[in-house]
Formats: sequence, structure tokens, C-alpha cells
Amino acid sequence: MTLYVGLGNPGPTYAKTRHNIGFRVIDRLVAETGAREISKKSFEGQLYRQGDLFFLKPLTFMNLSGRSVRAVMDFYKIPLGDLVVIHDDIDLPLGTIRFKVGGSSGGHNGLKSIDAAVGREYLRIRIGVGKPARKSEVVSYVLSPFTEEEEAVVGKIVEAAAEAALKIPEISLDELKSRYSLKGGGNAGT
Repeated sequence: MTLYVGLGNPGPTYAKTRHNIGFRVIDRLVAETGAREISKKSFEGQLYRQGDLFFLKPLTFMNLSGRSVRAVMDFYKIPLGDLVVIHDDIDLPLGTIRFKVGGSSGGHNGLKSIDAAVGREYLRIRIGVGKPARKSEVVSYVLSPFTEEEEAVVGKIVEAAAEAALKIPEISLDELKSRYSLKGGGNAGT
């Protein structure tokens, strides 16, 4: 079993923001796999399933995402090694995809919450959304929508991240990094 968690905030206000790129990847995965919704109130999120693949969008708001992740992992007895978290990363340029297991949350409140709830040793798909000019602007930046020009890149990145995510149960982390890491601009393998 693999549990894919896309990080974001619920509601139409946040739908197109940088912070919600994880939700957009989950939406793509659900559409591609034909997964069906199996949500329960106790999951505090939208959960979909196709075979051994689970797709979760926590609806707790970003800083409480760990509650939703923990509830689903406990209910389905999903081990930490089968958790994949897809999230925005301001330390990577727009159009970048990176993969890593464990490490720091980098100040990301969704990751902090998940780390506290279940531990740190899970696979992360880090999607670059760029960085604001000043550190004081981080919150407003991640909660602002992508520009029209950026949306063209975002569509390609969401597609590439979903493709990579579906390979995770089949290939090693090194192969995943080699084949699916993208530098800003969206060129695989570079």
C-alpha cells in the first residue's frame, strides 16, 4: 500500500495558490487512476483509493495536516515507509521537482505537523514554487495564486509529479531521482 498526501488548504480561496500545489497533484492522480472517494469524517480529509493506492487531501488547514495523515495511516495500518508527501517548496525555483526521505521541514507548517504526528522518515516530492524577495513576504507569497505565465509551467510540473508519483512503488529512490528530478523549467533528468 502507498499513501500519497498532497498538502494544501481547503476551499476555493486557496485552490490556485502556491501552497496548494500538492492538492493539484492529488487531483491529477485521482483522475489518472480512477480512484474513488472513501472519505470518513474521522479522516479530516478527502481520501480516495484505487487498489493499493491511497490519495489524501487533508482538510484541516496546512498546520494541522498531521492529524489527517495519522488518522488514515492508523486506520489502514500504512507503514511510514509507504507514505509519500507532495508539497510546495520555496527553496526551489518554479518548475523544479526533487525527491528526498526525511530531513528538516524547512519551516513548512504542513511538514512540521506530519513530522510531529508520524515521524520524519517518509518520501517527499518537493515542488519548487519560487521564493519571494523578502523573508517577511513568505506567508503572503505562498498564499497567493500563480501568475498566468507561471500557470503554464505549473500544469507541466503537476503532470510530471503525478507521473513520478505513480512509479514510486516500482522503482528505487535513486532511479526516481535520476529519471524524474526536474530543474526549474521542467527538463527531466537534468
